[in-house]
Amino acid sequence: MLNNFLKGHVYRLSQFSSRGSNITIHPVKNIMDVSLYMGKVTIGTLPQEFQVIFDTGSSDLWVTSVFCPSPACSTQVRFRHYKSPTFRPTQKTFSIAYGSGSIEGFLAYDTIWIGDLISADQPFGLSVVEYVLEIVTYDGIVGLNYPNKSFSGAIPIFDKLKNQGAIAEPAFAFCLSKAKGSVVMFGGVGKSYCQGALSWVPLIHVGNWSVHMDHISKKRKAISCSGSCEALVDTATSLILGPRRLINNIQKLIGATPRGSENYVSCFAVNTLSSIIFTINGINYPVPAQAYILKVSRGHFYTTFKENKVRASRETWILGDIFLRQYFSVFD
Repeated sequence: MLNNFLKGHVYRLSQFSSRGSNITIHPVKNIMDVSLYMGKVTIGTLPQEFQVIFDTGSSDLWVTSVFCPSPACSTQVRFRHYKSPTFRPTQKTFSIAYGSGSIEGFLAYDTIWIGDLISADQPFGLSVVEYVLEIVTYDGIVGLNYPNKSFSGAIPIFDKLKNQGAIAEPAFAFCLSKAKGSVVMFGGVGKSYCQGALSWVPLIHVGNWSVHMDHISKKRKAISCSGSCEALVDTATSLILGPRRLINNIQKLIGATPRGSENYVSCFAVNTLSSIIFTINGINYPVPAQAYILKVSRGHFYTTFKENKVRASRETWILGDIFLRQYFSVFD
């Protein structure tokens, strides 16, 4: 049934992504500048399209179901299970907590496409309750972290594609920018998207995209993480998050003024403030003021440093899209 369907619907797949040298290059787009990067996935034998976040901070793939009565679900595209002959439900339920809220749902199986990559009988979640702290602009999440981080116990789609030999190399990469042309690529590194040599950073341990960070500095003076700390590289976090006390110190150093939940700076600060440098594995990664200060509206600029509200036993930072769109990132 799947083979017959693909013969008749090849045109639907080619518009989403391109394939070269066994690397699938899949477009993602940024909404409202600092919002998250979203791309399309297709679920079901009669394909249903969803805008999802490709998330290196979690491992579960889920979309909203028709059973979800939550207000957040009313703005999302919902998966209609009855339209897919290959849909297979299970009795297993799960719940996932994110920094911006939580969801509850049940596990199911169906065919899922990411561009021209196909995972038949892929386990995925369908949300039946969504508690969110902000406006939802996406229909679900594709987790790209390690299998041990899965709340549903399902094998992540990247691992399943890797195990069945659908991708040439066990790696994926992100090229993110403020302008058009952002992509996620599966199966290796598209050399045309990056300049210079890649600097490889060892993980703290296999099972999470976390690395040791040497320090954070400004004008050659350490301002945070002076004794080494942990940094999670997270494509589903918009900003740069850190411990409250250290974030407050950085806000003072750049002259930010708290106003509500944001920290504002003068419009002149964009051109006068120096870069903040994140040193990882002995290599400096500067983030200029033009990147860590964003224009909200006419005459209003705010910083992209915020408190990491998830408590940890040691100093932990989350390097989100504000950092990642300065550098081509590969997850091997």
